[in-house]
Amino acid sequence: MKLFYSTLSPFARKVIACAIAREIDQQITLIPTSPHASPPELLAANPLSKIPTLLTSDGLAIYDSPVICEYLDSIPDGGMKLFPRPESPARWVVLRQQALADGIMDAAVLRRGEETRPGEEARDAVIERQRQAVLRGLDFLETALPHTLLDIGSISVACALGYLDLRFSHEDWRSDHPRLAQWFETISQEPALARSVPKPA
Repeated sequence: MKLFYSTLSPFARKVIACAIAREIDQQITLIPTSPHASPPELLAANPLSKIPTLLTSDGLAIYDSPVICEYLDSIPDGGMKLFPRPESPARWVVLRQQALADGIMDAAVLRRGEETRPGEEARDAVIERQRQAVLRGLDFLETALPHTLLDIGSISVACALGYLDLRFSHEDWRSDHPRLAQWFETISQEPALARSVPKPA
């Protein structure tokens, strides 16, 4: 398999962490890719020119990160399962956690992009809206912590928090969310998350 990815993408990190957790990361060749450059290899796999994008061993292109992670969970020779069975009520809990974490990452990535542009009132309003979305997400997680076992929910939330630390290290989300901070400290010791920590550019 081949994974088009960017080192600092929290969505790519989520995919890589899932592969490590399932002990199938050695089956994946990582291809560093700038989606903004729209390289032909990426466009041939994903017309949206977005990462992460996975090419399976039989040439099927899969995107985006929730679909890729579910595909990785379907590989039979992997280790622990990250998605509860369809009939399990726990499935909807972890899928909601994944959706919330993805939303936090979406807002943080958008905010990061907007902050690199010249200041103007409309841009500042977009930045503040995304900042508030992240804070509401953190407030919810403070009252509804994922468990400390690895699944698609806990991995997604950890990657979202890691991205906040990477891009917004000057903002202290921990002081207002002590339970979430303690959870993050514990879950971050899992090899799948420790080995997938991105390095600052």
